Amino acid sequence: MVITKSRLVLGATAVTLSTIAVTSLGIHSRGQALFKESPKALVDDVWQIIYRNYVDGTFNQVDWQAVRKEYLGKSYSNQQEAYKSIREMLKKLEDPYTRFMDPQEFKNMQVDTSGELTGIGITISQDEKTKQLVVIAPIEDTPAFKAGILSKDVILSINGKSTKGMDTNQAVSLIRGEAGTQVSLMIQRNGQTRQFDIKRARIEIHPVRYSQKQTPAGNIGYIRLNQFSANAGKEMQDAIKDLEAKQVSAYILDLRGNPGGLLFSSVEIARMWLDKGTIVSTIDRQGEQEREEANGRALTNRPMVVLVDKGSASASEILSGALQDNKRATVVGTQTFGKGLVQSVRPLEDGSGLAVTIAKYHTPSGKDINKHGVDPDVKVDLTDAQRQDLWLNERDKIGTLADPQFAKAVEILRKKTAVRNTTTPVNN
Repeated sequence: MVITKSRLVLGATAVTLSTIAVTSLGIHSRGQALFKESPKALVDDVWQIIYRNYVDGTFNQVDWQAVRKEYLGKSYSNQQEAYKSIREMLKKLEDPYTRFMDPQEFKNMQVDTSGELTGIGITISQDEKTKQLVVIAPIEDTPAFKAGILSKDVILSINGKSTKGMDTNQAVSLIRGEAGTQVSLMIQRNGQTRQFDIKRARIEIHPVRYSQKQTPAGNIGYIRLNQFSANAGKEMQDAIKDLEAKQVSAYILDLRGNPGGLLFSSVEIARMWLDKGTIVSTIDRQGEQEREEANGRALTNRPMVVLVDKGSASASEILSGALQDNKRATVVGTQTFGKGLVQSVRPLEDGSGLAVTIAKYHTPSGKDINKHGVDPDVKVDLTDAQRQDLWLNERDKIGTLADPQFAKAVEILRKKTAVRNTTTPVNN
């Protein structure tokens, strides 16, 4: 089965219901009844998906045929035994983004039709080197965000249970719960530990917020994008069209703390800003590249600055990298998170699911940002204390001249618009 672009995600685990799309298995036609008689079939299904689709044809130097022989040589009396073996099998790849989800875990990852999420509002990942659970970013205006959780925080324990050896699925199961109940996270930040007691909630997410800002650079359109969800493109289009009608002179696109989301959403939004050029290249196990290009339908060509930080991940890095490499925008802030892998999420016949790393992506200039991130054109660092004050204690300063990264963006745009005004002919 061909996996369409709309079914690809950029590999983070959200401790809400994650914005994710799925594709059908397309490998076996075995029915539900037969699976119940043979849990071993599920183990083989997972092995086959990895064998046919995993991004690294060497399976990260693992003898995948020997793995099949080992795990199909076992006897399985129930699904739980099969689940345990599948998790053991996948651990051999040492890829935290390729993971198995039992039916409840898989259900927890899917967005319901209302667009509301249940949880505390953080996106987490497992550090490939340390195996620790790390916060990619809190989602703005969620319980985790308001409690003070920051990007790169390490989760040491959940409700008193150590996360050592715990995968992201197990962590999600512990952190999730009924709205109104509480979860306790022990966080390590800069060598210090602190406990956060956070009340779970139902969360409605609108990915785009925008406004006009009167600045020394003129009337600027400020757009904050929190997440690359399925409706992000429509909301971004509406924002740009409204701000164009109000004749803003330039734009600041704020991707700080945006953990990513759907691949097609990042491409869709990039086309609103880029009239021509490559947006991203995805590279599969055969080394074949599939390029996404601008389509000549940009909504504006006005000067722009993109704001990023270490919480800007995956789809945020595709968008900022595309705008940077095509010299469409100046990128301001700090080095981004560094997640350059694409996952496909497959439902299995018993209601469980599998996320598989099927490709990596490069920016238009060919940069592989995995484990490194996008380097800003203009670096403006904030200390953790500054970030916490700005994003939690004095949030009314975000997107104002009291926000150091925004202020630098305005300074850059002031110069850009001055040059533009002197070189653009005026018709009287």
